[in-house]
This record gives sequence, structure tokens and C-alpha cells, in this order.
Amino acid sequence: MKKNASLFRKKTVDQILLDAHANEGGGLAKILGVRDLVSLGIAAIVGAGIFSTIGLASYNGGPAVSLLFVFTAIACVFTALSYAQFASTVPVSGSAYTYAYVAFGELFAWIIGWALILEYAVSNMVVAISWSKYFVSMLEGFGIVIPGYLTIDPGSAADAFAKLQTSGIASLSGAEKLAAHAYEIAPVIGGFHLILDLPAGLITALVTSLVYIGIRESRTASNIMVALKIGVVLLVIFAGAFYVKPENWTPFAPNGVKGVLSGVAAVFFAFIGFDSISTTAEECKDPQRDMPKAMIYCLLICTVLYVLITLVLTGMVNYKELNVSDPLAFVFQNIGLDFMAGLISVSSVIAITSALLVYQLGQPRIWMTMSRDGLLWKKFSKIHPKYQTPSFATIVTGLVVGIPALFFKMDFFVDLTSVGTFFAFILVCGGVLYLDHSGISERSKFRVPYINGKFLVGFSLLVAVVGLALYGENVVAEWKGLTIGAIFEHKLLTIIFWIAWITLSVMSFKYNFSVLPVAGILTNLYLMTELGASNWFIFVVWLAIGLVIYFSYGYRKSKLAGDGEN
Repeated sequence: MKKNASLFRKKTVDQILLDAHANEGGGLAKILGVRDLVSLGIAAIVGAGIFSTIGLASYNGGPAVSLLFVFTAIACVFTALSYAQFASTVPVSGSAYTYAYVAFGELFAWIIGWALILEYAVSNMVVAISWSKYFVSMLEGFGIVIPGYLTIDPGSAADAFAKLQTSGIASLSGAEKLAAHAYEIAPVIGGFHLILDLPAGLITALVTSLVYIGIRESRTASNIMVALKIGVVLLVIFAGAFYVKPENWTPFAPNGVKGVLSGVAAVFFAFIGFDSISTTAEECKDPQRDMPKAMIYCLLICTVLYVLITLVLTGMVNYKELNVSDPLAFVFQNIGLDFMAGLISVSSVIAITSALLVYQLGQPRIWMTMSRDGLLWKKFSKIHPKYQTPSFATIVTGLVVGIPALFFKMDFFVDLTSVGTFFAFILVCGGVLYLDHSGISERSKFRVPYINGKFLVGFSLLVAVVGLALYGENVVAEWKGLTIGAIFEHKLLTIIFWIAWITLSVMSFKYNFSVLPVAGILTNLYLMTELGASNWFIFVVWLAIGLVIYFSYGYRKSKLAGDGEN
């Protein structure tokens, strides 16, 4: 048997379908339809983003943050269309990882699969910690108080106590006083204070158990929770509309474009919902027909909800008051409607649970698919004979998410939640260009609408350069004031963005690339430039760990290593 040593060895669509059907322990249960997929997508997208981090985004960007959701949705339209084409061409679990294997080869597939593992895990940690805050608040509303040292991470409690010792109680905020008190009353074992976020760990264990038992049970639970969630969001929109004061929308963008875009990391992670839909491809009754529909429906519904809820929130109170962890409940408390605030708090606990469920559903299926290809240990691809779920991968996912959620604070994770998403979205959009160029698109049951970009991509670049020259005095002045080191540290991605646009303009002219996937690459890459340098540092460290695992195990054990096929 001829050995294939290429780092970019590719799998054909037929190979992927054959491997999926030959899976150890039987296949996955095929029960999902369009409605179920839309429900799962909404569960992921309308989760912690709309119930929690939307407050921080509104505080930074003002009412204009509603435009951020429109801009993000535009980026997601291009991406969703590309995902839909891939899902109709390669209807198996694995999402962007599997798509990259077909389009770019094994090394890129590993990188994106490893990035998605981080993305799903980190997103779920954020959701679990956010759920804990709502749950504790809800219990307090019923007069049930959990000891503070069981509802907070050790780092926050220790920092607050240290601040109390050095600066006095007058310097502490309300939350910091509670954290310092939790540190003081916590049991001490072997010199260590026993402090952990117990609700975050317990909800992760509960949801993991549900996902382990089966897709049918997960689907039913998700559908019920999504129906409740949408009802609450619509109630907030329609009830809140009567309390909107148009003067709160002035100024519309108090911190300018920079303030609006600063919310990218806080809200964009929710849109990984597209990816989570595609991880369930093997559990769909007709993935080639249903997945494209579900992705588009999901995007339209979620974008409208996000824009409306942002306008209502920023209209009910001044944007400066929205830097809270429970903005939906807060705005009704602010106008004296405590009944509504209480109803929203209870509903939010259920709503955020549905997001946790979808992310916990998606990640094991990526582990499973990578294992099926030989890149991870064989046990990850084992399917439970009774429940028809990737059992071992599901348990590992629960541990990977649940343990950090017990001990780390949410701020540590929030900024990491978008790097892998953007990376996946860009590769999927680029992959569609490959499908079109190689002729594989001919077997796609859904295709991204073709608009010839031969001249359009280059012309749009020219317009952007001229616009920058005429109206970008502040941007040019900022660049002139930076040292070479500062440019490398803070503007490297911006340089890459412009290089990518120039490259795509040339390639579009040469190969007649379709405009929509190119637009998806550029909009996602531009949004990436708004993420902080620390995000990228941790992401690069994670990537380095992944490459060590790949070259020490996956490269040698890959099913493609010995078959000589490309």
C-alpha cells in the first residue's frame, strides 16, 4: 500500500460518506427535521448573547450596537450560504472540520477541528457561568440563598479580598463586597479556601447527561426551551416598546464606530450556532434538503430578534446603565415592573440552558469525526449501542467544560469565544471557492448563488482605497503615530486583511470567483481585526498544543497515511 506523507492529503466526498456509514457501533439516530434544526440553531444563537453579553455591547456602543448585529448578520449570510452548500455536499457530522478536509487537506482540517474544540468548550464555559449567575439570582428571588463561596470563582473572591485589605471597604463595588465576604467565610482546607462556582459545574453535568442519553431527548428539551425563550424575547420587545423614550437613542453612536465594533467579541460567539447545526448532519432525516433551509431561517429569525431587542433596551434606559449581567431583567426593574423582571429572570435560566445543550451536543460530534479519521484516539468515535450517541466523547466534553467552569471567571473566557468562529467561517467560505473551481459543486444539492466577481472584487477594493484616502484622515493619522513594533502588535491583522483583499481581487479576475464567498471571507477577516492581541496569543498557544498532538499521533495514525489517495 502506497504511503501518502503529504500534510495536505484530502478526503473525497465519497470517502467521507463511506467512513460515516462504516462507523463503529452503528450509526447515529436520524430523527431531525427542518423545525428541529431551526430550533437547535436558535437555541445556540439566542442564548447568553441576548440575555447577558448584549448589555456590555450596548454599554460600549450605545444604540448603534443594533447596527453591529446587522453587520454581523451580513457576514453570517455569506457564511451561512457557504455552510449550506457544504452541508448539502458532505452531509456528515464534523462541520467546518470535515469541509476543510475536502477543500484544503488534512493539516488545515486538523487546525480548524482543534480550533472548534476550543471554541465550543470556551463558549460553553461562558454560558455555564452566565447560567449560574441567573440561577443564583432567581433562587434569591424565592428566598433561597446559596453560600457565596459556592457561587463564585476563586480568583474573583481572592482579588476582592486583597483589594479590601489594601484599599478598604469603601473602594469595593457591591459585587466585590460579596466576593470578599465569600472569601472570608469559605472553609479552609490545607491552607486553601474552598471556593467554586458549583451551579455552573452542576448544570454542565446535567446537560451532559441529557446529551449522553440521546438526540431524541435533547431535541425535545431544546424545542420546549426555545419556544419559551422566543416567547420571553417577544414579550420584552412588545412590552418594552411602550416604555421606549426616543431621546435615549441620542447620541446614537456615542463612542463612534470603534465603540460599536468593540462589542464584536461579546456577541459574535453566539453565531457559532451555524456550526452547531452542521454537526448534527448525520442525525438529520434529509440533511441535503433540510440543512440549507434551517441555516437561512435561523439567521433571519435571530438577526431580527437581536436588532429589535437592542433598540428596545437602549430605548428604555440610557445605554450607560446597561453594563449589567442581566440586562433584560434590569430594564424592567428600572421602570418599576418587578413582576416582569422576575418572570424574565426565571425564563432566562431556562433559555440559557438551551444554548448550553446545543453546544454540548455539537462538540462531541467533532471529537467523533476527527477520531473516525484516525486523527484522535479511536475511543472518541465509539457510538453507544443503546443511546446511539458518541458516548465517550460526550463524557470528555462534560469534563472539559465543567471543571474550568467551576474555578475560572467569565471574563477570562469571553474574549476567546470568537477567534475560532471567525477562523472556521473564513475556511468554509474559502472552501466553497475550491468546490466551485474543482467542479465538486456539481454534486451539491444547494449552491451559493453565483455572482461573477471577475471585476467586482477588484473594483470594490479600489472604492475602499479611494474612500480611505478621502475620508479616513483619522485612520491615516493613527497609523502615522505608531511605531513599527506597535503596528506589528496591534495592526498585523489589518495588514493581513488588505493583503487578502488584494490577493482575492487578483484570483477573482483570474478564476472568476463568486462574489458571495469572497465577501464572506473579507467581512469575517475584518471583524477579526477588532479582536484584542491577548485573544490571539492564547489561541496560538492552543494551536501549538494541537500541532504537537497532530504530529505525534494524528499524522501517523491518519486513515489517509497509507492509502495514497488525495
